[in-house]
Amino acid sequence: MEIPSIYSLAMQGAIEASLKIMEIYTDGFDAEYKSDGSPITAADLTSTEILHRFLEQTNIPITGEESLNSDFSVRKDWIRCWCIDPLDGTKEFVSRNGEFAVNIALIENGIPVFGLIASPVKKEFIIGSKEFGVFIIDFEHMTDPSKWTKIETPLKVNSPLVITCSRSHHSGPILNFIQALQAISPEIEYIKKGSSLKFFDLATGNADAYPRFAPTMEWDIAAGQAIMETLGGIIYHAETGEPLRYNKENLTNPYFIAKTNALSFIMP
Repeated sequence: MEIPSIYSLAMQGAIEASLKIMEIYTDGFDAEYKSDGSPITAADLTSTEILHRFLEQTNIPITGEESLNSDFSVRKDWIRCWCIDPLDGTKEFVSRNGEFAVNIALIENGIPVFGLIASPVKKEFIIGSKEFGVFIIDFEHMTDPSKWTKIETPLKVNSPLVITCSRSHHSGPILNFIQALQAISPEIEYIKKGSSLKFFDLATGNADAYPRFAPTMEWDIAAGQAIMETLGGIIYHAETGEPLRYNKENLTNPYFIAKTNALSFIMP
């Protein structure tokens, strides 16, 4: 199987960035804090530099967590752009729980058409596109597709249902969503996991849903949406039911719900 060259560049960049992140993680680092109170480390900045070095070779513009994002007056005319988070889960990185990731998505006309989520700790990444499907790939096997693990569409929901969200935030809309799920499965299990690594569990069918009723940015979930939609799943605006759009004027996401293909049939 041949992957388009722009995606190969993304894969190479994700591996190099992940290895550098782990080098910093092992050697030690200091965290500084941005104006919004979120942490930033040398790993965020170094990973940003690496991803830009690879992705700029494609001549496709980039938006991202630590990138210098263009004004919407410029971005609105982009047909394609990369959407990256060089270290998704910096709080997890600082707390040293291993639950952080590298996110890369390609957006076309507001829709994510390719997604990559790398786990630096596990030295693996998941990629997805309707062009070729969804695979989990060990870093060392990137150039050998015969050793990639193909992920098939989850056809059944778990029993009991499994959702990825915090046990500690079950008020308001999330509580309403959980109560709706309980009509299907009176018992619900939870997977607590930081960053976009939740999408590994959704893609493999180990989890059925991921409701998020707290602030996120486009680069937090664009890659996950590309992967989910390739597998027949959905990520939709929690209030309107519409699929999420990207490269918006405001790069903040609305509250959303992600569901696997199997659960989307049960709960459209």
